[in-house]
Amino acid sequence: MRILSGIQPSGRPHIGNYFGMMEPAMQLQNEGDAFFFIADYHSLTSTHDPAVLRQNVRDLAIDFLACGLDPEKATFWRQSDVPEVTELTWILSCVTPMGLLERCVSYKDKIEQGIKPSHGLFAYPVLQAADILIFDSNVVPVGKDQKQHLEVSRDIAMKFNDRYGADLLVVPEPRIRETTATVPGLDGRKMSKSYDNTINIFEETKKKLRKKIMKVVTDSTPVEDPKNPDDSYILQLYQLFADKEKVAEMEASFRAGGQGYGYYKQELFETIWEFFLPMRARREKLEKDSDYVDGVLEEGAKKARAKAREVLDRVRNAVGM
Repeated sequence: MRILSGIQPSGRPHIGNYFGMMEPAMQLQNEGDAFFFIADYHSLTSTHDPAVLRQNVRDLAIDFLACGLDPEKATFWRQSDVPEVTELTWILSCVTPMGLLERCVSYKDKIEQGIKPSHGLFAYPVLQAADILIFDSNVVPVGKDQKQHLEVSRDIAMKFNDRYGADLLVVPEPRIRETTATVPGLDGRKMSKSYDNTINIFEETKKKLRKKIMKVVTDSTPVEDPKNPDDSYILQLYQLFADKEKVAEMEASFRAGGQGYGYYKQELFETIWEFFLPMRARREKLEKDSDYVDGVLEEGAKKARAKAREVLDRVRNAVGM
């Protein structure tokens, strides 16, 4: 079973990125042939400063390795180091109906967020399909917001197979973890850099992290009154880090009353800080070892290109090239 996932280098990863893609990737690298990439081609729709892009790619590579990606178990590379993906993108574009892309909600959402419309932004799902299909991926872990794009990838693969021959491209299956598919930000909306409501994994100093946690939106229930744990963003975040027993204790305390929200925010802050402490230590070491990080990406690209070439040759022959 080949598992594939990618993440954009759009800035330092936050908790939503960690639980939505990075932490599942760490588990999946033990389940099959794991392929993970840094999607720098995709980031060109929103990042236009080359120095920023290079730094983002570098930081993300280090962050991913610090979080537990094991290059002995998983293939890890920069998307742009496998140019075969762009050739497959064009070939897939020629079988992709316009209506399929026009129905994608992500394009409209990004325009509403202020990103300037471009062909790249509109055709993003075709490049994403090429990312997936060029490696014969069987399983793609995605968040709820990316489920439609995975369905588009499946549709494109089936249309290509219908036109040129059955089973030429592997039709991938999504894997969605419902419990952590959407991580709330400081304001209760989905955690996103676009909303400026993120809690970053590594950037925060202890003081800065605590200050951010204290901004988590709550209601105006008095200290002494019982509180509803089911509607609490504090608890939604806490349950990502704490075990079931600790979560049950906080829920019971909410219902009993007698503590203000600041008390629970302090507990959340301490739990998050301790959770990422070993990863911070690994990151500090990796930041000083550029040769190791470069070597991981280079070896990953070699392996990824070998598989991509195999699939692309199959596709080129099928279409008459």
